[in-house]
Amino acid sequence: MTRSSLRLRLVTAGTVAVLIALALAAFGLSKLFEAHVSRRAVAELSVHLDQLAAGLERDAQGRLILAQPPADPRFSRPLSGLYWQVDTGDRRLRSRSLWDDALDLPDDVLVDGTPHSHVLGGPGAATLLAVERLVTLSQRLGGSEVRAVVAMDRAALVAASRAFLEELVPYLVLLGAVLIGAGWAQVAVGLRPLATIEERVAAVRSGKAARLGTDFPDEVRPLAAELDALIAAREAEAERARARAADLAHGLKTPVQALMGEAARLAAAGQGAAAAGVEEVATAMQRQVDRELARARAATAGRAGAADPAAAAARVLAVLRRAPDGDRLTWRLDAADGLHARINEDDLTDALGAVMDNAARFARAAVTVTVARADSRIRITVRDDGPGIPADRLARITQRGTRLDTTPAGAGLGLAIANDIAEAVGGSLTLRPADPGLEVALTVPAADALPA
Repeated sequence: MTRSSLRLRLVTAGTVAVLIALALAAFGLSKLFEAHVSRRAVAELSVHLDQLAAGLERDAQGRLILAQPPADPRFSRPLSGLYWQVDTGDRRLRSRSLWDDALDLPDDVLVDGTPHSHVLGGPGAATLLAVERLVTLSQRLGGSEVRAVVAMDRAALVAASRAFLEELVPYLVLLGAVLIGAGWAQVAVGLRPLATIEERVAAVRSGKAARLGTDFPDEVRPLAAELDALIAAREAEAERARARAADLAHGLKTPVQALMGEAARLAAAGQGAAAAGVEEVATAMQRQVDRELARARAATAGRAGAADPAAAAARVLAVLRRAPDGDRLTWRLDAADGLHARINEDDLTDALGAVMDNAARFARAAVTVTVARADSRIRITVRDDGPGIPADRLARITQRGTRLDTTPAGAGLGLAIANDIAEAVGGSLTLRPADPGLEVALTVPAADALPA
């Protein structure tokens, strides 16, 4: 996949979205767990606070003491992380766990019996979660108000949250892998119709199919329908072009024949020079008309189709054997079976007819036609044993940009027509001298090759 790949873009966007969602989920879950742990800690501290308030008594001297401390042994272990403190106004009671420290409570307006929670500093630069309450003592204890507080080190809460997140991460990673894999599968399934369209367009271009069809999802079916309509329009235009070319040929045939007849009459009347001039003009007109008709036909030669080159060569050979030039020649057809070219059958027949007819007119005794596959192309070679074309003229003919119909009369127009048809389907026509004669190679794409 490249940077311009739609699949890569969708998968990348989906992966990024999954990673962001999982990161937000991890953050949110950790915060929810931290809030839950904090609520449980506040509830636990509230229980200790109730025990602390219930354990207050007066001693024999009338001083307020904690006769029954909370049961948790951490209150008796120095710097254990769990502390209590009671401020009576004139004295301060503290748990043994505070050692020489005291809790620095914030200035706060307390309502009797309503607990307040704070985050404050504690022994050893620890951060504590504290719950305090203003307690009004009973008349038996003097009826005064005391400020009671129980606190615990928040490090335990942070450690619990961190442990939860560490245990959560492997599951999030597994979930992320599953979601990304599911997203990849979803993209593959969603883009499959586009791959099907590509395959069917290639089948249409190679001649294996005429239309894309309608068995597509609703979102893709309009595109396939538009492509089928475009193919139908192109075929209609091609047929109209062929019809116009045929009409033009019939329309010009009579005037040219009239000119040739006029040349014959002038020659019979003893006006040889005038007759030669008229015949030369008529011949030039005929060649130009034939050339333009060939171009018009070649312009529509790229129609979808698949032709059997061996069968096309055999049909042309059967026709040429009955011609005067063909009857005197020995023909040899060497063709591999099962080959199909990506070209319309009529167009291939026209191109082969032009090449093989040219070979028949110049061959002395034999013409050899070979049909073989060369990688993704079909190569049809026609070789004659005639005089060939001089090397200097052959170089000009095969030079890029040179028109094949600039060769002498009868030796170039047919090859020009074949060249135009071959180029229309992405093929080529090459000429090279043989010993003896000339070898003309017509190359066209194979039917199973990907269209260029």
